[in-house]
Amino acid sequence: MPAHRAPEPDNRVRDAERTKRCLLEAALEEFAARGYAGARVGDIAERAGVNKQLITYYFGGKEGLYQAMPQRWLERESTIGDPALPLTEVVTNYLRDVLHDPRGVRLLMWRGLSDPSPHVDHPITAEDVADTERRQELGEIAADLDPAAFRLAVLGMVVVPVLLSAQVRELFGMDARSEDFERHYGEQLRRILAHLTDSRSEREIS
Repeated sequence: MPAHRAPEPDNRVRDAERTKRCLLEAALEEFAARGYAGARVGDIAERAGVNKQLITYYFGGKEGLYQAMPQRWLERESTIGDPALPLTEVVTNYLRDVLHDPRGVRLLMWRGLSDPSPHVDHPITAEDVADTERRQELGEIAADLDPAAFRLAVLGMVVVPVLLSAQVRELFGMDARSEDFERHYGEQLRRILAHLTDSRSEREIS
């Protein structure tokens, strides 16, 4: 009988990376649906198709798995939030992303509720504020707007269709995840942002 050979190092690395990706994808599904407290390690492992001991092996447990998720978002965010794009394009890219895959928004909402999720370092906020300041210097955003307030307001406009889908239907007569709504609401966001490039001072506005 031929001896079984151990996997080559490169194959082991690929297998490990594939397993971690599967676990992170399964974790996003479970945490988005049930929150940190409600998600179970066994369910995450079952969804990923691996032994639950691998969660401890690769991430140190449930908390480590949860804290690894922002890095996954950073990789995804880099494909939709290119700083070289006009702000209107960036915002409509985010809108398209959350309408097609609302799990990230649901995860954020769990964090904002009573779910006792662990602290997660999230560098996106600081980078977003810096990007707003850069765009203000370029004249793309009105200079008299507070960058943090602006980012929060834009974030709210992007995620609210996911959170208030019933109100979307009542107001627009469309499903929040339909192509018609995405097209119509995306165009309205473009127009709103265009108005926010007006650099009149607070004195002139008042």
